[in-house]
Amino acid sequence: MASEVEKAQEATGGEYKEETIFSKIVDKKIPANIIHEDDLCMAFHDLMPQAPVHFLVIPKKRIAMLSSAQESDAQVILF
Repeated sequence: MASEVEKAQEATGGEYKEETIFSKIVDKKIPANIIHEDDLCMAFHDLMPQAPVHFLVIPKKRIAMLSSAQESDAQVILF
């Protein structure tokens, strides 16, 4: 089985070939305690928090690697 790094390197055009836990959350196939959602990103509480306040913010667009990001992804990448 390929490692996560190998899977990411095989991805082309920023598209994943397989679903990830994050894509399932964005697609609402699995539940999450969502605290913010807009057209670009989603924020939700971590199921295994490492601090009293711990949440994740992820882009809705799947970007396999930073090197495959496009100029149109600047709003998501450059916070």
